[in-house]
Amino acid sequence: MTALIKNFAKSESGAVTVDWVVLTAAIVGLGLAVMAVVSNGINDVANDINTALEDTATGTAAAAITLDP
Repeated sequence: MTALIKNFAKSESGAVTVDWVVLTAAIVGLGLAVMAVVSNGINDVANDINTALEDTATGTAAAAITLDP
């Protein structure tokens, strides 16, 4: 039983997994932080585009022409 515990303590097979978990968590956290910063700017640009499109007059000149037989 003690040999099994000693072998388990010496084993480093899970060390790489721990490194990847920490690295992945850091990348996800960085991605969320960037998304939070960029989303405010994107909302401002989207609102500006929406305002410009709402203020643009639409219609056709052909709609004003009436044909009397």
